[in-house]
Amino acid sequence: MESRSIDANTSVFRSLDWITILLYLVLVIAGAVSIYAASYDFDRASMFDFEEFSGKQFLWIGLSIFIGCAILLSDYRIYETYAYPVYAVVLLVMVITIFVAPDIKGSRSWLVLGPVSLQPAEFGKFATALALAKLFNSYNFNLNQKLSNYFRAFLIILLPVILILLQHETGSALVYISLFFVLYREGMSGLVLFSALCAITYFVVAVKYVEPLLLGLPAGEFAVFLLIMTVFVSMLLLYCKDLIMARNVLIGYTAAGIIAGALSFFGVNVPGMWFFLGVILASVLYVSLAMYRHKIERYVVTIVFAAASVMFLFSVNYVFGNVLEPYQQMRIKVALGIEDDLKGFGYNVNQSKIAIGSGGITGKGFLNGTQTKLKYVPEQHTDFIFCTIGEEEGYVGSCAVLLAFLALILRIIHIAERQRTPFGRVYAYCVASYLIFHLCINIGMVIGLCPVIGIPLPFFSYGGSALWGFTILLFILLRIDASRKERRD
Repeated sequence: MESRSIDANTSVFRSLDWITILLYLVLVIAGAVSIYAASYDFDRASMFDFEEFSGKQFLWIGLSIFIGCAILLSDYRIYETYAYPVYAVVLLVMVITIFVAPDIKGSRSWLVLGPVSLQPAEFGKFATALALAKLFNSYNFNLNQKLSNYFRAFLIILLPVILILLQHETGSALVYISLFFVLYREGMSGLVLFSALCAITYFVVAVKYVEPLLLGLPAGEFAVFLLIMTVFVSMLLLYCKDLIMARNVLIGYTAAGIIAGALSFFGVNVPGMWFFLGVILASVLYVSLAMYRHKIERYVVTIVFAAASVMFLFSVNYVFGNVLEPYQQMRIKVALGIEDDLKGFGYNVNQSKIAIGSGGITGKGFLNGTQTKLKYVPEQHTDFIFCTIGEEEGYVGSCAVLLAFLALILRIIHIAERQRTPFGRVYAYCVASYLIFHLCINIGMVIGLCPVIGIPLPFFSYGGSALWGFTILLFILLRIDASRKERRD
């Protein structure tokens, strides 16, 4: 019995994806070194001093490697067998966190256990990925087979999102939305992702461009109405594949635009809101009356999309002004360039961009970053760690870090595609989606392209919870992957 166990463990280590492990080690060690550079204290020069953030991070790394080894020595079957119970336990911990966690900068997302603070949302990532993978591995499960399957998948993703939002931790909640990319890989219609892209575009345009007034409408709302009309015509052409109907609607839009322009030129007041609503309603009625000669489903989707777009536009101002918190509004305004606020909400991002820009091509050298040493960038060892890399290692170092992440993500996708069960494939794509979202949003907010929402850079930002969460996430994947040949046999 003992001999069989040793043979099994030997087989696991022989089947491991060592390239992924090497990339993991490179990233976590580079992260600890970057933390040391970001928090370097002239009075304490040792990188391994436990009084330094880097020393504590090396401790987290050591514990993470221990956790990773324990996962690799475990039976791969337990991750599928106990996926739902693990998910339920993590959700329960999240519920408890809402009530017992202390208020830290307006957020109740950290459980304080003596000298250690843990963020359950970080561990919820692997639990949610396991539950989603378990669902897709159910007997005869097909996402498009019936509507209830969509409901079950959405429920698994949205439950942790709701609980984290109740903890007032918006950034961590948004990470789980990246799992919709996994649903797309498993057969979800691309219309869902297209709808999300349109919603983001409508929101940004409507909020950012307030002046000048065009036909009595703010420029942003005027532009969004034009976008809605453009999308409507494009869907008729590309989705419904009806060239004649798309042409007729486009001609109608053009004629209405010429008439409105002419009336405005001669001093006639044209109320923009009612003009656009009337034109869009007329085009929808035209398509509704004509669609009986064609496949109904595609035209219904196009009509619903146009109606939903208009309703979304009407909700933008209310959501921005009444649903979002004042600090969230300000962060969005700073990210969109509506306001600068260089001494307030825009301070971190402005100093971060200065640090990255000052690094040039090759950087100022390790421990020579002036922005870092003079503490101009707050939270530089956590969410803004990338600006340390940009300042001290320059463009070359920044690209090297991004290429290392790209190599890891591509390797995970490669692992996903060689899985022999939906469980392994879906779980692997969950890991890839989390990493892509974290990487894009973190670097986007550091260079001013995204609002600051407190998302760490995986393996680089200081903290035990994030590092342990990503380590567990990745090493469970490695354990599942190492057993793929065993499952084949």
